[in-house]
Amino acid sequence: MSKAILRLIKPLNRPKQRIKPALNTPITPQVKDLANEVCEILRSEDEKWEESLQNRFFGEDIAPSEVAHLVFDKIRNCELGLKFYGFISHSSFHLDGFAYSSLLKLLARSRVLEEIDSVLLECLHCEEKRPTHEALGFVIRAYAESGSVSKALDLYSYLLRNYNTLPQLPACNSLLNGLVDEGKLDAAWRVYEEMVRRDEAGETSCLDNYSVSIMVKGLCREGKVEKGRKLIEKRWGRNCIPNIVFYNILIDGFCKRGSLERAHELFEELKVKGFFPNHETYGAMIDGFCKRGEFDKVDEMLKEMESSGIEVNTIIYNNVVDGRCKYSFVREAFETTRKMMEVGCRLDIVTYNSLISSACKDGNVQEAEKLLEEVINRGLVPNKLSFTPLIHAYCRERNFERASFLLVEMTRSGHKPDMITYGGLVHGLVVAGEVEAALTIRNNMVERGVSPDACIYNVLINGLCKQSRFADAQQLLQEMLGRNVSPDSYVYATLVDGYVRSGNFDDAENLFELITKTGVNPGLVGYNAMIKGYCKLGKIKNAILCINKMTRRNITPDEFTYSTIIDGLVKQNDLLGALAVFGLVIKQKYIPNVVMYTSIISGFCCCRNVSGAERILRGMQSNGVPPNVVTYSVVIGSCCKEGKLAQASSFFEEMMMSKCNPNEVTFHYLVNGLSNNASSVIQGTQDGGSGCLELHYS
Repeated sequence: MSKAILRLIKPLNRPKQRIKPALNTPITPQVKDLANEVCEILRSEDEKWEESLQNRFFGEDIAPSEVAHLVFDKIRNCELGLKFYGFISHSSFHLDGFAYSSLLKLLARSRVLEEIDSVLLECLHCEEKRPTHEALGFVIRAYAESGSVSKALDLYSYLLRNYNTLPQLPACNSLLNGLVDEGKLDAAWRVYEEMVRRDEAGETSCLDNYSVSIMVKGLCREGKVEKGRKLIEKRWGRNCIPNIVFYNILIDGFCKRGSLERAHELFEELKVKGFFPNHETYGAMIDGFCKRGEFDKVDEMLKEMESSGIEVNTIIYNNVVDGRCKYSFVREAFETTRKMMEVGCRLDIVTYNSLISSACKDGNVQEAEKLLEEVINRGLVPNKLSFTPLIHAYCRERNFERASFLLVEMTRSGHKPDMITYGGLVHGLVVAGEVEAALTIRNNMVERGVSPDACIYNVLINGLCKQSRFADAQQLLQEMLGRNVSPDSYVYATLVDGYVRSGNFDDAENLFELITKTGVNPGLVGYNAMIKGYCKLGKIKNAILCINKMTRRNITPDEFTYSTIIDGLVKQNDLLGALAVFGLVIKQKYIPNVVMYTSIISGFCCCRNVSGAERILRGMQSNGVPPNVVTYSVVIGSCCKEGKLAQASSFFEEMMMSKCNPNEVTFHYLVNGLSNNASSVIQGTQDGGSGCLELHYS
């Protein structure tokens, strides 16, 4: 609607003129003729239409406002109706409720919501101008069906309060449907219960099948399918007659909840009661079986459809193709597409998207590219669901050039990349160490109106921390807060861990205290990062206090928590404390991991207790935890320091037999052991023994 027309509907502040209400004006042939002539003048494209109207009413005993309701009813063009409304307002005439009702019905039919708002402001607060409840019903329906459900609900409440009546049934149903679609179930129930109350009180046309089906749909969306069925049964015989629509809603609800047995019972029941399953019925059942991977049942349903003379449409075939792809039955999915083409059912972009996604998931990027090319050759338009799997697949292959090219192609095709599309590219670039390129993608996102979410910020902050770019990471956190994106515990934990790794422990501690004071739960990862930092600095008491804070927040320490504490205690030469924590781990029915065992072994070795270290080593092996290169290196190093070269040789041989390859540290210990004990080796040779450490390689 033009701004000029909007200006016309705002009445000027001119002296009020008393006129007789339009309702009291008899609709004589003269009045009808005058209304028809007004309509003709308005329909003409004469620039001097206002002057023509003034001339026509000059000398008449009838004011423009007295024929307004007839004009609004006849004109059927909301722009022309608003022109006449503006003419009346500028001429200082005033409409009554009857005329406002006709105007509102005209505007409601055209769904011009801004103009409706302006007119309602004029007429709702004045008794003489108040529209009929029928007109308000038209407006409620217009609001609800145009997405302004809150306004529809407000007007419904106004009507109920001031008229003590419901709007027409179609308006009530539109309001119910809008509320259910927006998830406002509580408000929907209040409206529905009022409809039921008035229906039971004997008022006519307060409730019908559609009203009940809307509420059943809402219940099914919440997973309350049985409650939906009971609602139908409760209303049977009272303006509610069982039909296929009810069965379809319930069957779809059971299928979406995964209760296929109940859905199938209803499917059989409806046939017994004389109803014929339609596309929606079969579609819901087939989709349910596809999601559960029961493709034998799917084939049975398809055959039943064919034998019943119901043509399988593209939507149903697409569900079958998508289901087979998700269960990796790719060959069968392609067989379904061939069947589609045989019966003249055209493959659409949804079909191809399922095939492209499946190919990308299986790593067949070239096959996916061929499918995308086929899409274009068939005259179909690829969308974001066509491009996004390919972009992610190329990111996994670190082919960022091709991924970026596809992102550009997607944008050129008029499809706006979403969070998922950008997220895959950002994550792939960060994993590959291309943090700058990932930040560029983030900038492109923002420029195109897609605000990064907490996951994308977390990936970027993590990448910056790994490159020790903490100032940039902190800046990104500030940007995140400035965009009202609430950081989750992983974002903070990433920063804390980054500071700890880089040795900026004061910054880590300050940030950790800040987030806990602001009520943010750092989570297990955040606490573990701080515990690691405290242990790294030898502040074991602080680390233990951190564990106590965790448990008070009902966060259970994990293997990493205990491993870090045990390692920290060992490095502080507190083997008894480490053993106590180790015993606590076993008492809590955790299985100690290789890090815990290795730390304890290292503790015994530090105390020059190789036999104690060996006992722990044998214990971990008997518990099914294989020692790793660090475990063996620690024991071998300790043996070499103690001059027990034969024992070191034995552990080294065991290590090689276990197919655990030595590293530089292992060889360093061995070489130092041989060098430092050269005299004993020589003496052993003189005594007739080999005296040397035999290295066996397999």
